[in-house]
Amino acid sequence: MVLRHAFKHLARACMGLALLGAASGAMADGYPDRPVKWIVPFPPGGAMDSIARTLGESMGKQLNTSFIVENRAGAGGNIGAASVARSKPDGYTILIVANGMAVNPALYADLNYDPIKDFAPISLLAVVPNVLVTNPARNDVKSVDEVISKAKAQPNHYTYASAGVGTSIHLAGELFVSMAKIDMLHVPYKGSGPAIADLLGGQVDYMFDSVTSAKPHIEAGKLRALAVTTAKRSAALPNVPTVAESGLPGYELMPWFAAFAPAGTPPEVVAKLNAAMRQALNEPKVKATLDSIGAEPIGGTPDELRDYLAKETAQWKVLVKERNIKIN
Repeated sequence: MVLRHAFKHLARACMGLALLGAASGAMADGYPDRPVKWIVPFPPGGAMDSIARTLGESMGKQLNTSFIVENRAGAGGNIGAASVARSKPDGYTILIVANGMAVNPALYADLNYDPIKDFAPISLLAVVPNVLVTNPARNDVKSVDEVISKAKAQPNHYTYASAGVGTSIHLAGELFVSMAKIDMLHVPYKGSGPAIADLLGGQVDYMFDSVTSAKPHIEAGKLRALAVTTAKRSAALPNVPTVAESGLPGYELMPWFAAFAPAGTPPEVVAKLNAAMRQALNEPKVKATLDSIGAEPIGGTPDELRDYLAKETAQWKVLVKERNIKIN
């Protein structure tokens, strides 16, 4: 009798799983049947916003729907990310984020979402290298080696600007100082624009700026590019060496953009979004737009993004603790 009951429960459980799987498959077959909301956790006009809008246009054509970009800025991207983490996991709300997704758990004690547990990875999208720049009218340094040797000769004499504490621009400087074993003063600003303005004005000595915003000043001769932060040279600045090859072996910081859905989103829906994103990244129009802002397309599978996020989160936790970086 007990055995018969056990078989009945097992049969019901199997039937429930089968129905759930069928429902999930049916949902994926009909997905999407209405517009998809793409949350950008920063203000309009930046590289992240541009990437979301460009990819959304291509994906909308592929999937016969609209991808509506909604900017929810604040708290270093945490407000927008948290809203997606709490959204219904049906594929109609997705998130584009930068590598702050991996850094914020170490920076914010009261983070109200878990980057690993609360999201379903979709795809890495692109990287936008940072570039170490200085003002040639006020600084005769021409290489990373010179930056390091001068800083060692005069500890805490030289300054580097950033777009704010915890940004990839700031972390690039912190990683540089840590690996080079030098002391430089960090000067945080509220955004890249004010930081660049003071670099051009001579109030600060160096900055690890995004290629997107630094390139026009480099081309105009107002800034000198010393090195890019990625492991390989940037297609946007092919004649500029990497930090690793020009004085600091092993240095690498790759500011990235990626797409996530809420945890629990059906794998079939994630697969559809992933396929559409990867196809979009291969389209000439999308590549041209990314190239115009210094971004390089990446792509990849959800599993690759999951592993990469875990690796990045662990790496930045170590640096943030070592350098005692805190959000006030």
